[in-house]
Amino acid sequence: MILPSEPRPVVEVLQPGILALVEDLGRPGLAAMGVGSSGAADGDSLRLANRLVGNVEGAAAVEFVLGGLVLLFRRAATVALTGAPADVGVGSRGAAFNAPFSVRAGEVLRVGRPARGLRSYLAVRGGIDVPPVLGSRSWDSLARIGPPPLRAGDLLPVGADHDGEPCVDVAPVAAPGDGATLRVVPGPRSDRFAPDALDTLFGTAYEVTAESDRVGLRLAGAPLEPAAPGLGELPPEGMVTGALQVPPSGRPVLFLADHPVTGGYPVVGVVVTADLPLAAQLRPGDEVRFRPTSRPAAGARPGDPAAAASAGRSR
Repeated sequence: MILPSEPRPVVEVLQPGILALVEDLGRPGLAAMGVGSSGAADGDSLRLANRLVGNVEGAAAVEFVLGGLVLLFRRAATVALTGAPADVGVGSRGAAFNAPFSVRAGEVLRVGRPARGLRSYLAVRGGIDVPPVLGSRSWDSLARIGPPPLRAGDLLPVGADHDGEPCVDVAPVAAPGDGATLRVVPGPRSDRFAPDALDTLFGTAYEVTAESDRVGLRLAGAPLEPAAPGLGELPPEGMVTGALQVPPSGRPVLFLADHPVTGGYPVVGVVVTADLPLAAQLRPGDEVRFRPTSRPAAGARPGDPAAAASAGRSR
């Protein structure tokens, strides 16, 4: 994927684990061209990792699933790990999540399997400097644009250091749980469902299925019935991240970072943006519940890791 002749190769991928991707905050504003925003599934954890090493918060980092990442650092670097926490080894010593630490030239970094949560993030001071595509260094798994999934032997260049410096020793971030309750703004197509559909949605525990990915969480649980035959489909219309689209099965799909830009099934509600990082950390078998809210949350949710890092920087 990354050619050795490219500038400043710093990181060699020895083992990518189940799935390791280069992601930043995506390419918003291109939906009219049929290109989704993509970007880190858990944007809060990406921002935090970058802040911990002194990067701009939108710098490209490595997003990886269920640990298993093994990297060789050919040059010394300052790094941080966030998201689903796991055991970390750097050479012959340990390291911690949610705190910046140094890796010496020639050392190998290993990340174990997290007990909870799904996605972890590795930021390197200077940012992962792969070539951008349409203004972003993110891999979009649906559109299949951007740098492809990492493979053993890939070399990752790192950009020049920014002027900022890490300003915290550790960020006080709670680990992901075994499930989540997500806030939902009903609509815009809730009128296409039976009168008790919202009661079902908000009164049911759904289970994340193994068919879930960066496109969306596919859920098992009580189906939502249409108000009448034929109301379960409509002409294609724009979709947003967080939309709860309901296909003919009646079981909602929660759209995540790589969702399609249009869809032909009705959206019963939209998960507020501040809760999407929680959704991105759910793994198959986890329980998810929904609760109604009258309007999208304007600020970060309590315990938001990006907010914690910002508070740390201001001390």
